[in-house]
Amino acid sequence: MAASVTLKLATSLDGRIATASGESRWITGAQAREAVHRLRAEHDAVLVGVETALADDPELTVRLDGWSGQQPARVVLDSRQRLADECKLVATAREVPTYLITTTPPEARLVAAGVRVLQVRALGEERPELHDVVETLAEAGLRRLFVEGGGQVAASFLRCGLVDRIEWFRAAMVIGGEGRPGIGALALSALAEAPRLRRIEVREVGDDLWERYERI
Repeated sequence: MAASVTLKLATSLDGRIATASGESRWITGAQAREAVHRLRAEHDAVLVGVETALADDPELTVRLDGWSGQQPARVVLDSRQRLADECKLVATAREVPTYLITTTPPEARLVAAGVRVLQVRALGEERPELHDVVETLAEAGLRRLFVEGGGQVAASFLRCGLVDRIEWFRAAMVIGGEGRPGIGALALSALAEAPRLRRIEVREVGDDLWERYERI
């Protein structure tokens, strides 16, 4: 089975995920957030960058009333293994499978806590090479990846041509140019280089829109 990557975005109408100060709870409403949890449940793993993990200290679990299914694994891109021992992802690593993707040898403290540290090739500035990341996770049995954040991680997966689907939740608010973008810089020099997608569905979820796209 080939690996697949779904990118989730939850933004304002103008594509912002937070104010300039970092305030982001909650841009989208309760129904949109419930839909995200249902999407998590359909995937093998939920993936974020270390900046999101450090800023939000998330659990990245499926939290639905009556949910009794298996939790997806949690994956953090963390080249320098910066996750602290007391953060939720490390503290619960023995309860929910937690993977840390690094470009350096595994740290003993994380391994001892139950974190599954996977070393991959580095690309520039010691960032993990994402094709290698996807292949390594697929070898570990994690073939359906749900990428949740933040803007730089989203841009990196798009630049590498790894995004198969986008699940975009858009709130009826405008934050403005000083807000933090849901997708970081793509370094495009022409429109022809822009990733192209096909919209396959639009639905209302409470006051928000849920737009679904797939790669052409």
